[in-house]
Amino acid sequence: MIRERDPGPCLTSDDIQGFIRDGFVRLDAAFPRGTAKEAREILWRDTGCDPLDRTTWTRPVIRLGSYSGPPFRAAANAPRLIAAIDQLVGAGRWRPLRALGTFPVRFPGESDPGDTGWHVDASYPPPDGPAESFLSWRVNVQSKGRALLLLFLFSDVGEFDAPTRIRAGSHRDVARLLAPAGERGMSFMELANRLEETAGRPEVSAAGDAGTVYLCHPFLVHAAQVNRGTEPRFLAQPPVEPVQPFPLERREGGCYPVELAIRPAPGEPSAAV
Repeated sequence: MIRERDPGPCLTSDDIQGFIRDGFVRLDAAFPRGTAKEAREILWRDTGCDPLDRTTWTRPVIRLGSYSGPPFRAAANAPRLIAAIDQLVGAGRWRPLRALGTFPVRFPGESDPGDTGWHVDASYPPPDGPAESFLSWRVNVQSKGRALLLLFLFSDVGEFDAPTRIRAGSHRDVARLLAPAGERGMSFMELANRLEETAGRPEVSAAGDAGTVYLCHPFLVHAAQVNRGTEPRFLAQPPVEPVQPFPLERREGGCYPVELAIRPAPGEPSAAV
């Protein structure tokens, strides 16, 4: 896929320091609102619901599959977003997005669909078991299979519109939990059962206008929530895949922010790995 001309760096030094500290950075206007609108029209059609008839909004969440049509490719390859990923992960160190993965479309209501627990997204199937169940997928301290988690907002998301909940700074706790497990790592559920240790971290809501993207460290603890607003929330949550796993040893020339984010901070030798 041919990319548009590189717009140059778009994250400030404060943005990058915030990513290292908190595990995420919010990129406003990462892709055009018009692109988000085009994509929503396709997603609405595939939900089987009528946007003008609320009686058809009968389920709290509808999960739609991977999309690679024009508006989705345009959002995934927007120049500002590409530049930001390059700043965090390193140009040439990640695989371009060919499509956007699962869309959990959350509809207004008080019904809890049972998928709102705190978790870290797993990235690769178990080496010695069935890969069908995502609960058995794994994550390791080298973040095999995932360089970033992206949250694409395809609709305006306010505080009541089921914004993803984030525990700021929890990526460092997760790195410490994963370190003893080495290359084998932990399963989705093994790690989820340890995440109470991150409960003291500040909670942030991933709200914003359509076209916003949150670039999150792959170890960031996050959770869905019930949509208590008035309109459905449209969000994509694809991974950015690394070309190679993160090196644990410090390399000549330093590290990129996604690696620095889980290095011990000065004076805090046990803060991360």
